[in-house]
Amino acid sequence: MLTERVNSARAPGADRSAATREALLSTAERLFAEQGLSAVSNRLISAEAGQGNNAAANYHFGSRSELLRAIERKHRIQIDEVRVALFAETADSTELRDWVALLVRPLTDHLEALGNPSWYARFAAQAMADPVFRQIVTTDALASPLLGRTLDGIMGCLPKLDRDVRYRHTVMTRNLLMHTCAELEGELAAHGPDTRWTWRDAAEDLTDAIVRLWQVPAASGRKV
Repeated sequence: MLTERVNSARAPGADRSAATREALLSTAERLFAEQGLSAVSNRLISAEAGQGNNAAANYHFGSRSELLRAIERKHRIQIDEVRVALFAETADSTELRDWVALLVRPLTDHLEALGNPSWYARFAAQAMADPVFRQIVTTDALASPLLGRTLDGIMGCLPKLDRDVRYRHTVMTRNLLMHTCAELEGELAAHGPDTRWTWRDAAEDLTDAIVRLWQVPAASGRKV
């Protein structure tokens, strides 16, 4: 009985803490997306999240790096859930386009599922452009085993590709993917149904563009 009373007393506090944490994450993501990382203080995040304690963000996340990691991790888990559902369709493929689609679609499907407005793509684009936090966010994103297997699948379709070309095209792929999604996310937030393209359009166009990017060395006669 005593244990039950203790657990019952703890539950509301745990629920409040989880709700506060989620409010801080969502608010930070929005502010970072709209204003950039350097323009947003933890104090502002706490205030905008409706916390009377201006140090709430510090209390729940400790540091700016951990806050960024928490935002990235939250979306990475959800994106990986989409990738799991698509992976079985691609695992045995030797077609480059299939593997590139497995890279693109989990992100665009996730962003579409978030509804409008959303802020994750613009947050990620801001983080990738920040010299202090870029490495943290990209390294954490690559911690996804499924993303690693997807990239391996792309490379497996291009076994003779020069190592330096692989590196350069990986960087270009990452930037093309995330910054294009950030552009569309911003347009949807600003114009809603009047936006001239959709997440499905973006998925198809990005897949085509990234496939062509990876095929450039062979097509142009450069070293492969």
